[in-house]
Amino acid sequence: MARRYNAEEALRLIMDPDSEESAPSSGDESDTFSEEETEEQESGSDSYGSESESESGEEESAGWISKNGTRWSPTNAETFRYVPAATGRTGPTLYALARISDPLSSFSLFLTDDIIQHIVSMTNLQGRRAMADWRDVDSDELRAYVGLIILAGVYHSRNEATISLWSEKSGRVIFPATMSEKRFRHITRAVRFDDRLARPTHSDDKLGPFRKIWDMWTHRLEMMFLPNKDICVDEQLVRFKGRCSFRQYMPKKPGRYGLKVWAVCDVETSYAWRLQLYTGKAATGRAETNQGMRVVLELTEGLQGHSVTCDNSFTSYPLSVELLRRTNTLVGTIRKNKPELPPELLQTRGRGIFSSVFAFTSMHTAVSYVPRRGKNVLLLSSKHQTPGICDGPKRKPHIIRDYNRCKGGVDKLDQAVNDYSCRRRTRRWLLALFHHLLDISLYNGYVLWTAVDPAWQRNKGYRRRVYIEQVGEALMQPCIARRERLPCSVLTAEFVRQAQAAASPDAADPSPDAADPSPGPSAAIKPKLRRQCQLCRGKRKRVYSVCHKCGNVTCRDHSLTTCRNCST
Repeated sequence: MARRYNAEEALRLIMDPDSEESAPSSGDESDTFSEEETEEQESGSDSYGSESESESGEEESAGWISKNGTRWSPTNAETFRYVPAATGRTGPTLYALARISDPLSSFSLFLTDDIIQHIVSMTNLQGRRAMADWRDVDSDELRAYVGLIILAGVYHSRNEATISLWSEKSGRVIFPATMSEKRFRHITRAVRFDDRLARPTHSDDKLGPFRKIWDMWTHRLEMMFLPNKDICVDEQLVRFKGRCSFRQYMPKKPGRYGLKVWAVCDVETSYAWRLQLYTGKAATGRAETNQGMRVVLELTEGLQGHSVTCDNSFTSYPLSVELLRRTNTLVGTIRKNKPELPPELLQTRGRGIFSSVFAFTSMHTAVSYVPRRGKNVLLLSSKHQTPGICDGPKRKPHIIRDYNRCKGGVDKLDQAVNDYSCRRRTRRWLLALFHHLLDISLYNGYVLWTAVDPAWQRNKGYRRRVYIEQVGEALMQPCIARRERLPCSVLTAEFVRQAQAAASPDAADPSPDAADPSPGPSAAIKPKLRRQCQLCRGKRKRVYSVCHKCGNVTCRDHSLTTCRNCST
């Protein structure tokens, strides 16, 4: 049975593995295991017996030696259980709970006023330089612009042409009701995240044009949520095929080309807790060694008592040792070329299908599993100490069961984000990264909002779509309410009038002394400038005249002149 040590003894044993024999033990250790752990060990011992019977007693006493001299044992007699530190409170932080009142407030925790104001100032600076007819954008209009992008993703129109979204036949009323197509194009062309002329001539920071926004945003991710015990580290790919010095090719990812992002997510909710963008090799041009170890340690900095799950791109024996120093455990697949693995785990000849071979050190467990002929799956764990095997026809080890349960945290995030992604076709990597920022903010905001109000839209299977729609419409509402000129389309103009009436103070808090406004249709729709005749097909006639009954803008060819006596 595996022995159990406290944290001080565990760390001492990591520093000096030869001192294990002199480690103190307690006679009451066996009574501290729970019933579930006892059953797991008993079942593991039974399943492991068939494998260990084939090993000779001399081999068991000598152990297995890896290429770099790491000593492994075919039994867990010398392995003890390491108890990580308690995780404490999990879920939304108190800071987030005090500031969430509706879906928009949960999204605004990530897209803050400081981020909006910075983008507004940089966009106006670029607009004045690039366009002669530029009109400065403010915070409400930029939020409305973001809301339009979000709704385009909800309606699965991210690949649809802009002119089609504003079309009177195939488009949606809310797009022209918020702003004109020309204004949307102007903002898209001018949106910037830094001052291009103020960039340093020679800089090693390839993320410099987006660095300020990225740092402010990623800091907010950690402030709003405390991850549960199980977390997952994996790669993301932000699809992009334009010009970028650190664009990556990942053939196993959808899209294959784009920007690589390392992410650590909570397994239970897939909340993106910390992200790191890969910007290519260093300025020296040398390939980085132990990159996977560095990435995991940086992404999990500050966490204690968590179980980290990752694939063979990150897993290594030194990484597991370093995580144990930080009171975290590691479960992950490991590559066959690692020098810490003993040769006995790499052999598959003569082994049956669904067979498992375990190897143990004082703090780690490695397993070799054969799911089919010629296939060898290797995993390393500092969380498991017994050779447990699940009941079932495939007889999978408990390590593989836990790995399969936790490995999809980042993949679930990618799948959820891709369903209603707001990314649009662009040749600028900065804009593609900004769209990814909005997608992650929407998902994290949804996780926070449903944690605050679990009963919200519980009976609907498309709760997240409803959440994104409400956020997008709430972002556009201030811009629609203050719009002075009404659109040419009758339906769009009516939509704007209703939105403005609903947002007016008189409609929200009617008083008996307030006057009863009863403007006629022509008074509300009467344009201040010339507009296109709504009855002409294919002809761009711009006139002033308006029908006094229906309010349509009409030219002479579609108008009838009557005198005052005949009209009555």
